[in-house]
Amino acid sequence: MTEARTSTKTVAIIGAGPVGLAAAAHALERSLRPVVLEAGPGAAHAVRQWQHVQLFSPWRYNVDTAAARLLAATGWNSPEPEVYPTGRELIDSYLAPLATRTALRDVIKTSHRVTAISRVGFDKAKSKGRAAAPFEIRYRNGKGEAAMQADAVIDVSGTWFSPNPAGGNGLPALGEAAHAARIAYGMPGVRGAQRSRYAGRTVAVLGAGHSAIGTLIDLAALAEDEPGTQAIWLLRSDDPAKAFGGGSADQLAARGELGMAFAALVRSGRVRVETGFHVTGINDADGRLQIVAGGDRGIDADELIVATGFRPDLSWLSELRLRLDPAIEAPAALAPLIDPNEHSCGTVRPHGARELAQADEPGLYLAGMKSYGRAPTFLMMTGYEQVRSITADIAGDKAAAHRVELQLPETGVCTRGGLESIAALSGCCGGPAPSGVDSCCADDAKAKAAGRTGCGCS
Repeated sequence: MTEARTSTKTVAIIGAGPVGLAAAAHALERSLRPVVLEAGPGAAHAVRQWQHVQLFSPWRYNVDTAAARLLAATGWNSPEPEVYPTGRELIDSYLAPLATRTALRDVIKTSHRVTAISRVGFDKAKSKGRAAAPFEIRYRNGKGEAAMQADAVIDVSGTWFSPNPAGGNGLPALGEAAHAARIAYGMPGVRGAQRSRYAGRTVAVLGAGHSAIGTLIDLAALAEDEPGTQAIWLLRSDDPAKAFGGGSADQLAARGELGMAFAALVRSGRVRVETGFHVTGINDADGRLQIVAGGDRGIDADELIVATGFRPDLSWLSELRLRLDPAIEAPAALAPLIDPNEHSCGTVRPHGARELAQADEPGLYLAGMKSYGRAPTFLMMTGYEQVRSITADIAGDKAAAHRVELQLPETGVCTRGGLESIAALSGCCGGPAPSGVDSCCADDAKAKAAGRTGCGCS
């Protein structure tokens, strides 16, 4: 069965997360016909998986403008702009009302898992007339397999359900699948819903990003209440300081504070650190996990949490002509702007339809976290700007599509800037300088005299 099209441009939006709902809100304002296909049982299904996590950005950065206008008509009370919500609060105070109390409730189709997209009457190899053909979107729901047609497709399906594996070479470590019952990915609720799984156990956490750092901080807190809980940080890099972030230089204050709190934990010894640890295998060791890093190096743990980032699932786009960067798997025009080897979150300039469109498939756009491929520097507000621009482009308003309406906060948290002062935290306060740091501050006064801010030695 294929759903009929109307004379109004139909836009298929894949995913009902924050950016997908924002895309639908902007599409409605542009007199387009959005149809939101969500694989989960409800909107914000991926957010529910990390609802225990507090966001780094306050409410003023987490509410899309078009979505806010829809909600205002319902009498919605906007949250305090400077408060930092958890994922659960993001759902309860914003995403759930947006999905159920506004006109979006009529365009969201939950439990609709997209399985493939093509052009009506065209396989991937056929060119003549291709651009004029509508898209055909195949999906599965409770009634079986079906299809719909659309004039444009915005893929905002995210990456949450496609985590990177533990292997240091981008492949699953040998034995990773066999020991899946004791391996978790992302940022599980170690102090909440999954407390019993981790309490009193030795837990290895692999990764250097915010998910890894937040989980290690939570494990250290759990250890205060549950004796026997031990956290081991497995770090591929040889320099732990790179994970401490931008500190006071980060305009997203909560993110800077997280790095400083974690640095203090490392300094105190409450988190055991294993640097240069490239996982190659996972074995059974008398009922525990033996995590191997090549040769004869390995550590034993009861549980492993893999927080090494995510990658896009491109399998159901295989019949479309995609231009993606071969390394980052982001749209080719966007990749140089977000390459994590060169950019932090704050050095990525706002971008929109021009960078996200697929030149060989007019009407197809990757947006949201999926548009960043394997780059970890995505911010929610960036996604809102993306879909504002994309819907303007679909509606034919090229001037609005090319206009920049977003200013990102400065941050040194991802790769560049602000690292030296925070690096000192891992061994300062009169102690020796840590590896890779030329000098160390004995107190805040000395830090300021050296041009550093906030040594943290008070």
